[in-house]
Amino acid sequence: MSWLRALKETARSGLTIERRRLEPLIALRGAAGLALVVGVSLALFGPVIAAGSAFGAHQAAIASFQRSWRPRPVLALVSGASLAVSTFVGYLSVSHTLLFLALLILWTFTAGMAWAAGSTAGIIAGSNVAIMLVTVTLPTSAADAAAHAAMMAFGGLVQAALIVLFPVRRWGAQRDALADALAAEADYARRLRNDPVAPFDPVPLMTARNAAAVTPRQARRRPADLHGARGVAERLRPVLASLADPALGVPAEGPERYWAQEILGAAGSLLDSAARAVRQGDPVRLDETALSVLKSPDTEVILTGPPRRAADRLTSLLADVIEIAEGTGTDDRTPGEPLVPHRRRPTLLKLVPVVHRSMRRELRRGSTVLRHAVRVSAVTAVGYLMGLALPFGHGYWAPMTAVMVMRPEFTHTYSRSVGRFMGTVIGVALATGIVQASHPNAQLSAALALVSAALMYLLMRTGYAVGQVCVSAYVVFLLGMAGDDWSQTVPERVVLTLLGGLLAMVAYALYPAWETPRLRDRLATWLITDGRYAATVLDRYADPASRTLEEVRATLLTTREARVAWQEALETAQHEPVRHRGISRTSAADAQDALAQFGRVAMLMEAHLPAASATPVPEAAGLADALRRATEEGAKAVRERRVPDWAPVREALAHRDTAEGPPPDSFVRNGATLLLRALEDFSRALEISSGRA
Repeated sequence: MSWLRALKETARSGLTIERRRLEPLIALRGAAGLALVVGVSLALFGPVIAAGSAFGAHQAAIASFQRSWRPRPVLALVSGASLAVSTFVGYLSVSHTLLFLALLILWTFTAGMAWAAGSTAGIIAGSNVAIMLVTVTLPTSAADAAAHAAMMAFGGLVQAALIVLFPVRRWGAQRDALADALAAEADYARRLRNDPVAPFDPVPLMTARNAAAVTPRQARRRPADLHGARGVAERLRPVLASLADPALGVPAEGPERYWAQEILGAAGSLLDSAARAVRQGDPVRLDETALSVLKSPDTEVILTGPPRRAADRLTSLLADVIEIAEGTGTDDRTPGEPLVPHRRRPTLLKLVPVVHRSMRRELRRGSTVLRHAVRVSAVTAVGYLMGLALPFGHGYWAPMTAVMVMRPEFTHTYSRSVGRFMGTVIGVALATGIVQASHPNAQLSAALALVSAALMYLLMRTGYAVGQVCVSAYVVFLLGMAGDDWSQTVPERVVLTLLGGLLAMVAYALYPAWETPRLRDRLATWLITDGRYAATVLDRYADPASRTLEEVRATLLTTREARVAWQEALETAQHEPVRHRGISRTSAADAQDALAQFGRVAMLMEAHLPAASATPVPEAAGLADALRRATEEGAKAVRERRVPDWAPVREALAHRDTAEGPPPDSFVRNGATLLLRALEDFSRALEISSGRA
């Protein structure tokens, strides 16, 4: 993609306004917390400290809006406390330019590395650095700075207390994640009726898995309808696919296909009912027609073999989902027994070494997070020095803008730069017009700032530019309340905001972290994980007693992560202004389809895994070993821009055909043949990219 086209697309993305579900009660709660902090600060300390405390309360509320499964009060407290410490230490050093610059680089680098712990940590850390650049200019003495810091921490405490006292949709994020996973399964069941090999996006299941991890305290308070349904939904997917598949399930035509379609439709209806109940916390309202289909004795008459087993298993899993959604059947402990095992999320203190290890892992050459940390710290330092050198005053606008807009990805950095500049121009213009018309005093300026913040809380998810309009007006009103001359901030803030955005864009162009050159490595990783997953499934057929379902489950989760990493990298690469390097879009799409089909066949075989007491299938062991070796060698070939060869798998299949002894298991044989066919399709896709087709 050319630079001109990339800039056009990112600019359009930055200015996009989306229709999203608004949450007015949450916005009202955040604005109420901000109003309480500002009111107390105005009454006790005056408008200058009130402005500083308002920044703290505002940032604490913003932190609680981030996508995180950790309790919201914790995010508000951490944001308020970290901003308080940054402001106090920053004020003590701001009069010494070199010392403050060194601290600023250190803080910004650490904030950039915080992305290793996830986007929520990175966004909160970066926002705190940006706000700190403003708040260090407000105090006039060390005691004054201490008062500012205390009120900022108080702002975080107030926001956290309001979240606890006035919860809005308690466990709402977890409910949405689980409901989305069940709804995705319902949609998948319906699509399988018309397309037996329909693809399935694993992201909703992965999101629900992340949401299911809880701290010990959360585990004691989690609603019953959020405990266990995710695991059942995970097991539903292979069963649904195995029932619909014409190669390993029901025939492509005939009464079995018709009845399988009816069962899939009924499953979709019941899963939708469970999803609605979980999302709202209401009782499950079942479709009687769907229930009659699942309970019909025709299933035993029409379906036989693997499809019959899949239908019975599906009925059992759906009954589990309904019971859990109704809040029953999840806790059959006797008194004194331990709690049902749950996915553990570390507490805040135990999270510190986890984050530290994550950041240390990213201190390596080629790390996207490390490049982002270096880039953002360098741009912040340059922007701060340029702001001091320019004859505008308020030089912090340039580095503040750079910190706020920079992200590890090209698209987000450029789109946010455009969105912030346009939002700043509009927001400052609107605030200027209001100030010129009303000439507000401190109290009225505070009220106008609160209105701007409330609008931002309400509209922030509709688009970045919309949020920046409200933020810009909020800052103008807040600085006006503190006694700052608003007429001086208008032109300089626009110019310095433009400068900060340009610095961020230029820095990414000079020191990029492109995904395009990494596509082959991402594809190779997915190939290896797919091969290990399929081999582990075959190992279970070869020796049912020694291979546990947990091993199969672990390899499945690994291949899902690799698949999502590939898809995200491919999506990012499509918008990068980088010339083609090693794999074309057509080849990438075909290779993705082939690996998805490979994983799907392995999943179908997983749906019919034998019990531990079942008869072993000896030939499966040789096929599993061949798959492991072939996919590892194939991944190496992909990285070296060669076309993989699947001779070990072909030889394993041919050896079983010529070997003496009992005939091979037809189900395993058919599955292995389909796996080889998918690998051959994968090689054909790469032949086009290598210029051999």
